[in-house]
Amino acid sequence: MAGNIGERRMLIDGKLVDSSNGKTFDNINPATEDVLGPVADGTKEDMNRAIDAARRAFDETDWSTNKELRKRVLRQMHDALVEEREELREELINEVGCPRTVTYMAQLDWPLEDGILYPIRMIDQFEWDRDMGVHESAMGKSQRFIWKEPMGVVGSIVPWNYPFEVTINKVAQVLATGNTTILKPAPDTPWNATRLGRIVAEKTDMPAGVFNVVTSADHMVGEELTLSPKVDQISFTGSTRVGKRIMELGAPTLKRVFLELGGKSAAMVMDDVDIEALIPMLAFGACVHGGQGCAMQTRALIPRQFYKRSLEILEAAFQNFPYGDPQEMGVMMGPQVSKLQRERILGYIEKGKAEGARLIVGGGRPEKHPKGWFVEPTLFADVDNSMTIAREEIFGPVLAVIPYDNEEHAIQIANDSIYGLSGGVYTTDHERGVRIARRIRTGSFSVNGGGWYGADMPYGGYKDSGVGRQNGIEGFNQYLETKIVAWPAP
Repeated sequence: MAGNIGERRMLIDGKLVDSSNGKTFDNINPATEDVLGPVADGTKEDMNRAIDAARRAFDETDWSTNKELRKRVLRQMHDALVEEREELREELINEVGCPRTVTYMAQLDWPLEDGILYPIRMIDQFEWDRDMGVHESAMGKSQRFIWKEPMGVVGSIVPWNYPFEVTINKVAQVLATGNTTILKPAPDTPWNATRLGRIVAEKTDMPAGVFNVVTSADHMVGEELTLSPKVDQISFTGSTRVGKRIMELGAPTLKRVFLELGGKSAAMVMDDVDIEALIPMLAFGACVHGGQGCAMQTRALIPRQFYKRSLEILEAAFQNFPYGDPQEMGVMMGPQVSKLQRERILGYIEKGKAEGARLIVGGGRPEKHPKGWFVEPTLFADVDNSMTIAREEIFGPVLAVIPYDNEEHAIQIANDSIYGLSGGVYTTDHERGVRIARRIRTGSFSVNGGGWYGADMPYGGYKDSGVGRQNGIEGFNQYLETKIVAWPAP
């Protein structure tokens, strides 16, 4: 990392600490397979110390009620991150394997712009107390109010694909609403989280225990958050399988949950578009950052009359997609985050071939990258929506092309999924696009490439894509309890 070793220590109860047993695990560069450096391998005991600290900070400090303190600390976090932006950029390229180009978008610069500043503004703008006026009933006249109060202790669990983006948009709202939290990063990408822990410890006035970071190679350490009765809510971004487990394990303590889970989004190409101009864009939508994005459009629905020509265009686009060394500007796709993920994707590709899909481009490990966990940009044709590669989230650079007969058929295919996270439609008729958008059961949707991303936009999914929303007023609200209060009116 150009001589820059990341922060190895965790943050627990206001102190930067090593694991209680002194053990570490290696942070690996997925593009080179080289060891970047060590990070503390936290234990269940460490996690429970962090939970106790967060509980104590919520119950015994004024963090939950002191809005001015929260604004000041969040501003300090933002300013410190801006100051360390370029170091963080290099860190993300190295530990995530994300292309440098992508760090100027959702991987770093977009969330850094407003991920903390929006919740700071919301502290002043949000309607914390609502005066419902005087109501007369058999009990007499009462002055009634609705109060919004923090949930309590929140376990914040983040994935490895866009770790900083998810972390900032998660914990900034958790903290702005007056909660305390324990951040559990994915073991594949720990340093961006431990950097944030160091910033909080060294550059902010955060009370001890309000914000904690626990790293561990053991996923079971994170389950302590779900099991502990001292944790009031879990805010999780990751796979649907793990999200369901969190909901199940949290049931005995009736934990509130926010779950932003998987997707299998469709790119719906209508019969009135210029396919020569549009179709190459579908390669970007499926392959950027190695296909490691939950909202990526990995099913391409193409009108049957344009099917043959669209495949020819896509074949060229996939053959020429810029992938390789994530350090190089212009590269749009680096490696998969781990060997495990690479093998998982290759298994899906074999499944696609076995079920009768036609492999047009890619399908294996690239010869030009013998080191690193790379998978070739992969294009499948003749895909039926019942096939595994059309139904399950691959999380790799794999596009399944599905022909359709008419608009109604396309809508039916798009909605025929257990997921409902995102998608898009492409048409020259704006009203047609809006009409189709209203019929697709997803939490986000793009008409002709419109960008919905932003700290003020509530992101999440229908069906197996999750519960709740991250960001926006809706996201702010999900970290708050609602209390109704009344007293006698004169």
